[in-house]
This record gives sequence, structure tokens and C-alpha cells, in this order.
Amino acid sequence: MTTVIFVHGTGIREREYNEIFQIIEQKIHAQRPDIKIAPCLWGALGAKFNDNRASVPLEDATLALSQKEEDTDIVLWGQLYRDPLYELRLLSLKPNESGNPFGEQPGDILESRVASLTPASQLQAKLQEAGIAEVFEPAREAIIHSEPYHQTLLTVSESDLSEYYPPIARAIVAQAMFISEQQEKFPPIFTDAQLRDKVVELLTLALTEAELGLGGWLLKPVFELAQHGGTNYVRGNRLGLTDKISPMPGDILLYQTRGEKIRAFIQQQIEEAEPPVVLIAHSLGGIACVDLLVQQQLSQVELLVTVGSQAPFLYEINALYSLEYGQLLPEHFPQWLNIYDLRDFLSYVGNRIFPERVQDVVVDSKQPFPRSHGAYWTNTKTWEAIISRLP
Repeated sequence: MTTVIFVHGTGIREREYNEIFQIIEQKIHAQRPDIKIAPCLWGALGAKFNDNRASVPLEDATLALSQKEEDTDIVLWGQLYRDPLYELRLLSLKPNESGNPFGEQPGDILESRVASLTPASQLQAKLQEAGIAEVFEPAREAIIHSEPYHQTLLTVSESDLSEYYPPIARAIVAQAMFISEQQEKFPPIFTDAQLRDKVVELLTLALTEAELGLGGWLLKPVFELAQHGGTNYVRGNRLGLTDKISPMPGDILLYQTRGEKIRAFIQQQIEEAEPPVVLIAHSLGGIACVDLLVQQQLSQVELLVTVGSQAPFLYEINALYSLEYGQLLPEHFPQWLNIYDLRDFLSYVGNRIFPERVQDVVVDSKQPFPRSHGAYWTNTKTWEAIISRLP
């Protein structure tokens, strides 16, 4: 009986792994019910905090709720000056709670308001006073065409819609300041925090009034959000966000320095499986499987399927652990099917790097990056390529 082993990629832990595993099991059994699908959850060996997050900055250096509002505001703007998309990047990590996927989404409302905004006289005058009137439109265009902005729109729910206007206003103002600095201009807003906050307040009001048609007295809570310390989600979730973000780059760094434990775990799953064995390996899992199969002659593995993997790229830049650039794949290396998506910037082709040893198959998830990196499992072309090659 053929055994398919699924080797996951970076940042995946038990809950996410089980969800993907079920999809893979359903897709294969729909056409090949005779095949056994076996897990290879190496995430327990991946990156984790070993000292109760002792490396995470202290609360007085983050956006924790216990900070004074003034200090929080300073820290937030310090981040925005370096990266105008900072707050939107954090908001984009919120769970998607937008409700009915077939109706108009709260994010659609938000997107429409930002795209159609025309500064009224009071806002325009304040932009002139701040010295960023000329760069306001390019700043807004840069924000609304950014990936974090579009990812943030997917997280908006009706209950917290008003919380999103201030972060977007701050992002546009910070981007305008960034553009000015790139142009070697240093307008008054650079040093006048009150002026900066007034611009954000008026921009937030313009966006919110365009949406709600309300008077200023009802917008006081929105002004408070605009002026102080970011949204509740950003202010209160530094540790939670660190937990969510850190496994992804952490796993990569850990593998590059101490990957032998991960490779040994994968090898153990192979040796315990009934042959012939097919490895379906995603992202970093593909790198680990390539390294393992280069180093070890595991004859029970008849097919390696890498999905959205970076192994060819690492080989080309001479960073693949098991094989220096210029060396050939060993004769014992199994058949290799490599599936990639042009929209997935973490996927690479292998046939030009390893001629006649890799078969590349392109799929199109029609998803923006980074969602495209995890969208292979529900793509029909992915399974057409895999099923036809299973022993």
C-alpha cells in the first residue's frame, strides 16, 4: 500500500497542521482511497520561546495597555516613522470576522471611503499648514496599493469598523512624511506633534463622516482612537502578536542552524511507513526533505513532491545545507515533482537548476501573496499533478 506523508512548512503547529492534513486526506481519498495518508508534524521541534518570552521588549518599550497614553503614542509614531505600514501589518493579523462572504463586506465600505476621499477645505488647509499637501495624494495611493492594507481590509467586522479609520489615517500621514523625507524636505509636521495629530484627527473625521454622515459630537470616541496609542488590538496584543509571528522566521532560523533534528524526525516517519512512500512537502518542509534525501539513500521514497518550496533557490545561492552549488543531485535521489505558483513569491522552479531531475508544474491560486503560499491544497491543478503520479 502506498503511503503519502505530508511534511508541513514554516510556522505551522498542530491546529493548522490538522486542518491542512484533513484537506489533503480528502483530496487524495476522493480518487485513491487505497492510499494511506500519514502525518509528519515536526512543528514540536520548531521555534518556541524557551524562557517565557524573556527576549520580548518590556512593556514600557511596547504598545502594552499599561503604558501611559503619551508614551504609547510616542512609541507608535516611532514605529510609523520607520514603517508607515506598521500598524496595518499588525491589524492584518487579526482573525477574519467579516461574516457573510457573499454580501458586501465591511472592508469594502472602508476601501470605498478611503479611495473616494477628497479633502474638504479644513483638512486641505491643515495639510498645507503641515507642509504635506503636495504629497498627500501619492501617500494615499501608496497605502491603498500596499499588501498590508488589502490584508487588513479582510479582517474588518461591522462591530469594529470605526477602529480602522484612525490607523489608516496615521498610515497615510506617516507615508506623506516618509515621502517628504525622501525628497529631502522637512515640513513643520516633522517636529510639531500637535499639528501631526490634528491632521490625523481631521483625516479620520473626513473618512468617518463620509461613511456615517454623523456630526462631530458623535465621533469623539473615534477622535480618541485617532489621537492615542493605536487600536485596542495593537495596543494590547504585543505578546500575542509575537507568539503568532515568531514561529515563521523562527523555524527558518532554527532549521538553518539545527535542522538535523527535523530531518531525523522526517526520516523516522519514512522508516515507519509502509512503502512505497510519497513525500508531499510544503515550503520549509520541502527544503528539509531535499536535504534529507540528498544525504540519505531512502529507497522506499519513490516520489518527492515539493509545494511552494525554496530548495532550488537556496541551491542557486549556495545556501542549501546538503548540496553545494555546482554539485549534482545524487543518483539515489527519487523522482521530484515541484509545484509552484507565480503569485507565490516563496515558490521557485527546479528544472533549470537541476535539469532532467525535476518536473515543474505551475498552478494559479488567484490569491494575492502571502495567501497564495498556502492556497495550493484546494487548487484542482495541484491535485491533478499529484494524483496522476502516485504509485
